Amino acid sequence: MRQTNQTQVTEFLLLGLSDDQRTQELLFTLFLGVYLATVLGNLLLMFLIQADSRLHTPMYFFLCNLSLADLCFSTNIVPQALAHLLSRRKVISFTRCAAQLLLFLIFGGTQCALLAVMACDRQVAICNPLHYPSTMTWRVCIQLAAGSWASGILVSVVDTTFTLRLPYQGSNNIAHFFCEAPAMLILASTDTHTSEMVIFLMGIVILLIPVSLILVSYGRIIVTVVRMRSTEGKLKAFSTCGSHLVVVNLFYGSGIVTYMTPKSYKEQEKLVSVFYAMVTPMLNPLIYSLRNKDVKGALRKVATRNFPCRFEVFH
Repeated sequence: MRQTNQTQVTEFLLLGLSDDQRTQELLFTLFLGVYLATVLGNLLLMFLIQADSRLHTPMYFFLCNLSLADLCFSTNIVPQALAHLLSRRKVISFTRCAAQLLLFLIFGGTQCALLAVMACDRQVAICNPLHYPSTMTWRVCIQLAAGSWASGILVSVVDTTFTLRLPYQGSNNIAHFFCEAPAMLILASTDTHTSEMVIFLMGIVILLIPVSLILVSYGRIIVTVVRMRSTEGKLKAFSTCGSHLVVVNLFYGSGIVTYMTPKSYKEQEKLVSVFYAMVTPMLNPLIYSLRNKDVKGALRKVATRNFPCRFEVFH
């Protein structure tokens, strides 16, 4: 459906990843599996953190917030994408598109801030272990988590406002599988330079600044670890940071590609969006659980308590 030049678009047509029927069926199966793994993995991780008192520490408090953001982030996008893969008419109203864009940026921005907070937490724990309990108090942790969510909301409101304030009076075909700012700006019926610059500046705030904090934190961690005499201490320090570094590389790398260059939106950037919108939220709980002895210990404890006989057989 196309609107006349005098009529404001009231709905958008999401072109998706492919118009081939077999490809769409394959993508539906793949995305459904990824989404179920995302939901189950993040819910399990949050449950374990709440159930095991050994995980009631600042690091796992932030990880619980990250899992919640991951879950909401994916749920905002994937169910609609799955429905559209089975539908011939992939239409979304302007209002629903605006809501999806707003929520996508809230949860995505919160993830960015939380990853930076988690890096700072690891820096204090490794570089100043004696001062860690007095520095990372629960009051400070709650303030940092609240600040992360607030920063996500702030960036989202700004980006969404400068995206939706533009007139959309021509084509309503979004070359994407969900409503994302770079893909929408292409359809605007007026000059988008101001909106692009604002989105770029917000990208600096929520992407480059957190990345800089992470690099500084890990630079100090590396210096501290190198000075350690104990090999066991070095291995323990790197093991607690390894999972976080993997997640940081996956999430920030794909996010920067899209949001630091909104003008150059291309077909391949759609695939990048698939990665950080679907794959990363699924991988986070797997990465943190498979590489973390505390989480595996909590899972073993829950399994032993609820399925003692079966667990002993497979142990």
